[in-house]
Amino acid sequence: MTTPPMRRRTLLLAAGPVVLTFGVVPVARAAGPSGAAAPAASQASGTAAAASAGTAAGPAPTIVAVRLWPAPEYTRVTIESDRVLVARHRLIETPPRLIVDLDGLELDSALRELVGQVRPDDPYIQGVRAGQFQPHVVRIVFDLKQNVRPEQFALPPVAAYQHRLILDLYPVEERDPLLALVREREEANDRAARALRDSLADFIARIEGRRADTPAGPVAPSATPVPTPPITPAPPSPTPPLTAAERRQVERLVIVAIDPGHGGEDPGAIGPTGLREKDVVLAIALELRERLNAVHGMRVMLTRDGDHFVPLWERVRKARRVQADLFVSLHADAFMRREARGASVFALSTRGATSAAARWMAERENAADRVGGVNVGRVRDPQILQAMLDMSTTAQIKDSLVLGREVLGRLDSVGDLHKRQVEQAGFAVLKAPDIPSILVETAFISNPKEEKRLRDAAYRTQLAGAIAAGIRRYFAKRPPLARARTLG
Repeated sequence: MTTPPMRRRTLLLAAGPVVLTFGVVPVARAAGPSGAAAPAASQASGTAAAASAGTAAGPAPTIVAVRLWPAPEYTRVTIESDRVLVARHRLIETPPRLIVDLDGLELDSALRELVGQVRPDDPYIQGVRAGQFQPHVVRIVFDLKQNVRPEQFALPPVAAYQHRLILDLYPVEERDPLLALVREREEANDRAARALRDSLADFIARIEGRRADTPAGPVAPSATPVPTPPITPAPPSPTPPLTAAERRQVERLVIVAIDPGHGGEDPGAIGPTGLREKDVVLAIALELRERLNAVHGMRVMLTRDGDHFVPLWERVRKARRVQADLFVSLHADAFMRREARGASVFALSTRGATSAAARWMAERENAADRVGGVNVGRVRDPQILQAMLDMSTTAQIKDSLVLGREVLGRLDSVGDLHKRQVEQAGFAVLKAPDIPSILVETAFISNPKEEKRLRDAAYRTQLAGAIAAGIRRYFAKRPPLARARTLG
């Protein structure tokens, strides 16, 4: 009775040494460049055991889509299917690779699409290979640019999505956001200077090339160059600590946290012609960052500067980690009635919403985590987190209302207002207890006319200018004191 299992185990062990060389699809390589290290042993999704029986008995899952979302903080891999997937992953340290085995599957064109989705600027993934490792087992190998801390979890169907298997690749050591913020402008200036020097050198070389005498007749071919092996990028070196001058600069900085809503798996509201809220608010946020960073002594921290998902609690945490002086969340929501129009500004309420519409919009925004996909396992103690978010003070709400009125007054000069007073509701993203926080609905993307305006770059620039003017006016009335900011 024990012979079949023994044969099966022997087969698996025999297959082990060829795991990393097997692959049907060629490696996709990208030239290119953010806890504790995770163990190298296999790790299974929490839903794997529950799903395995159904997968074995029923038809094989069908892969609906695969998506990659690279970002400095982490890269997300999403595999969407019509049934729950059973998956295991393990890490190989040298060279760094992540191996993912999907049970009950045959390699198909949808899974092969992962190979072509790797971007050169992905901080973590160098390339992807996929192959039929065993009958009904597909193996995906992620060649990594640095060691990572992977997190695997499953999401049930929600909104337009079916079952999703999520792999989030985090850096082994989280970067300090305050250090990054201080040195961001300096690094941008250095990049611009290097680009200018390179352009000038290229221009001079072309001019000198035209002036040089060239021999008549055909030019003899040069020797065939020796191919150079691809270079695996080294892991990023640790950021040096702040100098004394930089620390003084940090204490005098005014830091504004700008939060473009939604992102990545969560598109937010979608307009009648397909314009996505996540794209509109990111464009406005980038413009707003440029305007505020141009103000002497002011720096902007974006909760996301690309198309990736950030959980609501993480947006609040990011603002608190840089000890921001203000928090402004940007949105362009939809409403039940398409004729709804105009900008709105919201502050937090601990006593209920000031209107039915405000309550409806808060509930809609607070549901973003379900669509974007939150790994509840990352919050080690949800009770502590909830307690922190519930500590919002009367003083914080009072200052938020003052900020909201200044921004609302400037938005009035750009377009219609939905309400002429700052509304209040229980928005989760506004619950930083020590930071004045507002949420700006720039327009209703569900309104065809307002969607058209939001598509216009000039109009988005006007919105960014109005919000920046309101923020500056707020600080003119309430100049912040120097803060002894701590790192980490």
